[in-house]
Amino acid sequence: MNQLFGSSRLARGLVASMAWLCYVFLLVPSLIVIPISFGNPGQIEFPPRQVSLELYRQFFADPAWWGSTVQSLLVASLTTLAALVLAVPAAYALARSRLPARGILRGLFMMPMLVPVIVLGLGLYLQYSSWGLLDTTAGLVLAHVTLTTPYIMVSVMSGLHHADVALETVASIMGASRVRIFFRVVLPQLKAAIAVGALFAFLMSLDEVVVAYFLTGTASMTLPVKMYSSIRWELTPVLAAVSTLLTVLSLVIALGIIAMQGKTEASS
Repeated sequence: MNQLFGSSRLARGLVASMAWLCYVFLLVPSLIVIPISFGNPGQIEFPPRQVSLELYRQFFADPAWWGSTVQSLLVASLTTLAALVLAVPAAYALARSRLPARGILRGLFMMPMLVPVIVLGLGLYLQYSSWGLLDTTAGLVLAHVTLTTPYIMVSVMSGLHHADVALETVASIMGASRVRIFFRVVLPQLKAAIAVGALFAFLMSLDEVVVAYFLTGTASMTLPVKMYSSIRWELTPVLAAVSTLLTVLSLVIALGIIAMQGKTEASS
């Protein structure tokens, strides 16, 4: 018995050690980029021989970088709002309806999670070329809504599992309409789940580069596409400052997601 217990502890220790090694391996590039962003504005060097905020000043002073940042924030915000409007009612309908084809509909909504992003990007490029949506904000938002909607639905469906169905039944008996029940009874119980889905969708849209690379041009270029193009054609130290800002923003959003998930578990 003691041998089995010891073997189990050893296995758990090995798994935990491997997980921490993978985490450190993923974290090290960020730990290198952040000091570089405060270094010499003339070249990329690690460790930096001087401390300066010049790279950040160059980033905020360059209309190309700043314009791409504003475009990314705009696309991410519009994508999150549109995906919420689509995903929340769809998740509620699928969770509460008794349609015989409910499983098929759920699978169709989740399909974008299974299709390789590069395949989706190529397909949208071919379709948008005939619709005139290439290099437009509307076209990119529509593509990102397709990508992010399934993730919001997963979050909302998880919240619906913890929602009190009895409250909906009581409201229905009292004469409330289905729409009124949805807005006055269901949504208040899903605040944390919706917030998690919204933050995740915003982060996905903000960092997405593959589909955006297919669909955008000079008029609608997002920050990740600008960074990728800069790496290919002009390796500038400003990339370190941009990467640091994106890392900090992603970390803040990730912490928000963790906090919202904690509230969801606590309320359940």
